[in-house]
Amino acid sequence: MGGSDVFTGTLDLVVLRAMRGGPLHGYAIGRWIRDTSADVLKIEEGALYPALHRLEKKKHLSSKWGETELGRPAKFYRLTPLGRKILAREEDRWRRHAAAVAAVLGAEGR
Repeated sequence: MGGSDVFTGTLDLVVLRAMRGGPLHGYAIGRWIRDTSADVLKIEEGALYPALHRLEKKKHLSSKWGETELGRPAKFYRLTPLGRKILAREEDRWRRHAAAVAAVLGAEGR
């Protein structure tokens, strides 16, 4: 798995996770990720919107036009049932992977 694949998989996971609480528009998704990660994860529009379109094409998200809190038109994204299933699977996989990396980093010796 190349570095680009890792980034794409991680981006997809955090985008899907952002949607667990209900529909959000693109800017709100980016803000949620940034706020939740204490400004560590800052997803640029050039990466976020292609990810949203990719996830929608895979049927992990659906979208519908609506209005933002400020009354501006925006596309709101929502997890589909398939997206919820994928999110649960990928969260579990990520936690196992992170625990394995933490074990390696904490290992004594070479």
